[in-house]
This record gives sequence, structure tokens and C-alpha cells, in this order.
Amino acid sequence: MTFAYISDIAAYEAKEVTLRGWVYHKRSSGKLQFILLRDGTGTIQCVGFKGNFTPEQFDALDKLTQESSIEVTGNVRKDPRAPSGYELDIVSFTVVQLAENYPITPKEHGTAFLMEHRHLWLRSSRQHAIIKIRHEVIKACRDYFDDQGFTLVDTPIFTPNACEGTTTLFETEYFDQKAYLTQSGQLYNEATAAAFGKVYCFGPTFRAEKSKTRRHLMEFWMIEPEVAYATLEDTMALAEGLICFMVERVLARRKAELETLERDTSKLEKIQKPFPRLSYDDAVVRLKQAGSEISWGGDFGGGDETILSDQFDAPVMVHRYPSNIKAFYMQPDPERPEVALCVDVLAPEGYGEIIGGGQRIHDQNLLLSRLREHNLPEEPFKWYLDLRRYGTVPHAGFGMGIERAVAWICKLDHLRETIAFPRMLYRIYP
Repeated sequence: MTFAYISDIAAYEAKEVTLRGWVYHKRSSGKLQFILLRDGTGTIQCVGFKGNFTPEQFDALDKLTQESSIEVTGNVRKDPRAPSGYELDIVSFTVVQLAENYPITPKEHGTAFLMEHRHLWLRSSRQHAIIKIRHEVIKACRDYFDDQGFTLVDTPIFTPNACEGTTTLFETEYFDQKAYLTQSGQLYNEATAAAFGKVYCFGPTFRAEKSKTRRHLMEFWMIEPEVAYATLEDTMALAEGLICFMVERVLARRKAELETLERDTSKLEKIQKPFPRLSYDDAVVRLKQAGSEISWGGDFGGGDETILSDQFDAPVMVHRYPSNIKAFYMQPDPERPEVALCVDVLAPEGYGEIIGGGQRIHDQNLLLSRLREHNLPEEPFKWYLDLRRYGTVPHAGFGMGIERAVAWICKLDHLRETIAFPRMLYRIYP
């Protein structure tokens, strides 16, 4: 018996093979049973002719329910009309489990219902396509940095201090002391960059933001490079290269999934270097001209980011925000200390910030004063200050949220579909 995956079915043309999977859809036509089988790698139509089976066997085929698990043996036949290009003429089959009435039917279901059944919703063709594209995005990110000589260094999930601000921390007990779920691996990345030169980390991050917008999750995954002896310009070039590489990879390898999502790929095909660069000052002018009530010194909201990104076909890089609205570790511009050497990359089509980063403070005294300005305790940051005592250098990096990047590439309405089991403000089930 030869077991095969549907994705490899072309290699078995005119041969007998056994497929193992689940009934995605089924219909009958008198003497024929048409079973659309999925196995996670693809789908294929399996055809059962009544004359090849006993009445009991044919009846068992007829009674198969959606998501029943089965093994099907048959002959592979080329058929250009079939979505996969092939069909399987069933010779024999084994029902592994006859599924109960499946709750997710072809009819329309509300979001709340689908999220309650997220563990089953993942089996749909749309969700399957999204997760496959997410996989490709992550693989592209890893390949991009690996090919440029970066070293992956894992950073802690339990941390003794905040990175982005104390108001969005998930606090937990760590034996006899407090700990927090990480908001970013960046601070630890700065330490590893001083050891390895070019590093990145990739893992889950947590933000206790009481936000219900389509752009926020409580738990999301972030890839964060950090480079010693790097400037803001170096970081912008690195981010630009990453996005182009990632989009090109998805277009090349996930065409079928993009088609399933009915994504207009012409928009993605326009993503090429160089990206437009816009200072915060110029961005504020543009926003006011577009009717925004923003004033210099204020942070951009989602609406502001959409206004700006809608003016460009490619991601726009907004740089040099006011220092007082950025994290304590951002390096001030030596020519204008009131602004920081930072950048946010805003995705087109209204998807907002997908990358945030910049140059870090490398002077010990300046970093110490910024900690005090932000009312952050010095004790948990002693190790971080040490990095400025022993061989400090200018360095820079950024973080890219995987979910926001996937939402943009797939053109999704909400981040909840970009990860298998999203964690939102009022949802932690399943």
C-alpha cells in the first residue's frame, strides 16, 4: 500500500495510491459518489462508482458526513477540469471515524460563532490559506536574516522590567518576585548584538492594551533584528529589504492561497524599493491638509496612519517622531534633540504600522536620564546600563508584527484571522 499526500498526487498519475484525510464536501449522482477529500496539503475529488462496491459499501460512502476521517485507495487519473488537475477513482476505503453533525456549514455564520468554534473554523479553505501564507511570511523573514549572516538568539518571555511602558504589562508571580510577560525582545537583543554583531529574535509578545480595534491582539508574534554599529538609515534599508523579500516570496510560492482569498495581487506586485520616506514634520502637514486634527507633538492614530498610507502604493516610512512620544531608549537626533532617530513603516491599503524601530541611545548618562524622566526604576535596568559601560556603540533595529504583515498581504479585515488562536480583549477561548 502506497500512502501519499495530495500535494504530491502528480507523481502518482495512472498509479494506485492511498490518501488519508477528511471529507471536505460530498455529493451524489445516482450511481456515483463524489467526495472532496482534504489532507492538509491540498484537496482532490474522489469518485466512487456503485458497480465497484457491495450495496453496503456504497451505502457507507453515501452516509459519509462532513469532516469524517477516511482512508481512500484508488487510481490517480489526470483531469484538467479538476481544481488539482487530478481525480481519484476509488477502489476501496476505510472509515476511520464517522463525524457527528459538523457545526460549521456552508451557510453564513456570525463572527462570534466562528470564533467560538475557531478550532474547527481553521479547517475552512479561507482560514487554511491565511495560515499557509503566515507560514510563508515567517519562513521568508527567517531566510532574509539568515542569508545576511544574522544569528537567531532567543530572548526571555518572563522579564523583570517593561520595554514599551508599564501600563500595558501582563504581570505574573515569579516565585517570590514579580515578573512580566515580554512586550519585546529588543532590550535583550541589544545585549546579544554586542556579542554577535547582527542578531534577531522571533517569538510571542504580549501587550495588555484595552483595545478592541481590528489592529490589536493581546498576544502576537514579532520578529526583531538588532545590529551593532547601525544607524537609522541602516535600519530603514534593512526594513525595506525585508518587506520586499517577504512580499516577493509570498507572490512566488502562495499564488493558490492568494487566489482563494481573492487577493488583488497587482497591489502587492507594486511593492518595490525604494519606499517613500516622510519626516514626521511633513506627515503632520499632509494630515492637516487632509482634514486631520493632529498637531505637532501628537502621536498618530489609526485614522491618521490610513490617511498617510492611502497616499502611496508602497509602504511609507515615517521617521523622526517627537522624542517625548517614543520609548525611553530612542536616540535623539543630534541636530534636533526634540525628535528621535526612529521610523514607523506604514503598510498601504489602510493597514497602518507594521514595523517600528530606530536607533538606540548608546550613551550611558543620556540613557540614565531618560529612565528617570520616564519614572522607571534603575535596579531592573542595571544590566541594560552595563551595555553602555563596556564597549558601547551606536546600534539600531526594529520589530515587525507578523499578524499585521499577514493581514495586509492577505487583505483581511481583522487580525483575529491571522493567527490560529487569537487572544483578544474579551476572548481567551478556545
